[in-house]
Amino acid sequence: MNLSKREFLQVLSAASVAGMGLAQHADADAATAERGLYELPRFGKVSFLHMTDCHAQLLPIRFREPNVNLGLGSMLGRTPHLVGEQLLKAAGVRPGTPLSHAYTYLDFEKASRRYGKVGGFAHLATLVKRMKASRPGALLLDGGDTWQGSATSLWTNAQDMVDACKLLGVDVMTGHWEFTYGMERVKEIIDGDFKGKLDFVAQNVKTNDFGDPVFKPYVIREINGVPCAIIGQAFPYTPIANPRYMVADWAFGIQDENMQAMVDEARGKGAQVVVVISHNGMDVDLKMASRVRGIDAILGGHTHDGVPLPVQVKNAGGTTLVTNAGSNGKFLGVLDFEVKDGKVSDFRYKLLPVFANMLKADPEMQALIEKVRKPYEAKLNEKLAVTDGLLYRRGNFNGSWDQLIVDALMEVQGADIAFSPGFRWGTSLLSGEAITRELLMDQLATTYSYATVTEMSGAMIKTVLEDVCDNLFNPDPYYQQGGDMVRVGGLSYACEPGAAMGSRIQDMRLHGKPIEAGKNYKVAGWAPVAEEARTMPGTRMVWDVVEQWLKSQGHVKARSINTPRLIGVQGNPGLVV
Repeated sequence: MNLSKREFLQVLSAASVAGMGLAQHADADAATAERGLYELPRFGKVSFLHMTDCHAQLLPIRFREPNVNLGLGSMLGRTPHLVGEQLLKAAGVRPGTPLSHAYTYLDFEKASRRYGKVGGFAHLATLVKRMKASRPGALLLDGGDTWQGSATSLWTNAQDMVDACKLLGVDVMTGHWEFTYGMERVKEIIDGDFKGKLDFVAQNVKTNDFGDPVFKPYVIREINGVPCAIIGQAFPYTPIANPRYMVADWAFGIQDENMQAMVDEARGKGAQVVVVISHNGMDVDLKMASRVRGIDAILGGHTHDGVPLPVQVKNAGGTTLVTNAGSNGKFLGVLDFEVKDGKVSDFRYKLLPVFANMLKADPEMQALIEKVRKPYEAKLNEKLAVTDGLLYRRGNFNGSWDQLIVDALMEVQGADIAFSPGFRWGTSLLSGEAITRELLMDQLATTYSYATVTEMSGAMIKTVLEDVCDNLFNPDPYYQQGGDMVRVGGLSYACEPGAAMGSRIQDMRLHGKPIEAGKNYKVAGWAPVAEEARTMPGTRMVWDVVEQWLKSQGHVKARSINTPRLIGVQGNPGLVV
């Protein structure tokens, strides 16, 4: 299977022309720009549309891509560990174009003001309808992390996203943060709202008692006469990365052997095309693709990587394509297959950015969004402060939003040090813009966002940092449990990502003085996975703590980001500063 580079570059060229038109003519016809970027010729008999990790963002947003995404060992210099100019070069995208802005952090503030916001379900709905109209029978697949990440999703117990996904026309989905609403709520949605409309699939979730499947492992749908299997792969480390009590009766895991069994079973039932909709994270997907034969494509999520070109992975059964479609509703992946003699013979793939200025809002979806938001409008729009600097979260280490959070936790709670989880979700905010309650909740909205203050020894602090660092930089992707490095306030340290477990964290200091292993320090944090945090006396929600700090500031100064001193990563194409 060979990718048509000429066709892909034609689309890039058209997109660049559209972008120049917008720059030169502020009142340019949006429909003209839309035609330049979104008119994709149909290819083959089978088409899949792929969205993932929207994190409950119903409205257009800003989202800065990472400037640090380290790839170690065999992943050095390989997708998805390319950022900035290296990513543009690999994808054949010119700097300064709309696609450059969509795929990278380069000139983010300037480009964001120029090209406007991205995503938004009303604009995504327009694009989905357009792609489905040009590709009859195309299926829309959702990779999960859909029901969590906003104030309204939290306050409606995910109902806003459930209704929006049904209206969007999602056909099949898998999950991760969905499970943090608890087993009962997940089953209520799947057995009620989704019944007969949307299939939730996950081959790797079983009951703890008898090992029975909790969800359908796969579905077979016919597209233009071609039987196609869609297998689900939920996030394998849910009970580790999130509170176990939320999924107490369910077991997760990667489960390669069962995945192979499901592929073989689907093929045995006549499936001529087999795709996996995965929430493993891209590095894990790449390894899985090398070990499991018979998968035509893995449409991945979790790591929020916007990957313009799929990676072709060789295995014992042939070749598997591996993709990842970014986050926050910014992208729609379009995968077209030609099928001959009962098997895939060729493909085309596009990762389309969803530019709100280039796509008209779908009226029906817009009406639903307005209805959902109406009861909360005043609360969402309340201005808490104004930021004097760019606020963003995403990258292997602290972002400016993360820095704001840890600074607030330390000051309000009188802590020496603060930890904030390495979550990859959370929207961006330009300097001079108001920090509203909605934008704050975009960073903090989980079902277990309890603020904590704990006495921790220096030795324990190092253990925590080492453990999280191994989750991120273990050379075996199957031991990487998701997320970025824990964000740290107060404490400075050095990090050697390529060192052995237990030796990556070095030179820990507080106010210039070395951290003492036997000394206790007051450490603030939030989103604990331990169940007892819910019942501790005086527990506050983290948004209340940060909101208190924001209101006391009025104007929030540009943050000085506490980034660790990195050792042994010079020249890594996943590190651009």
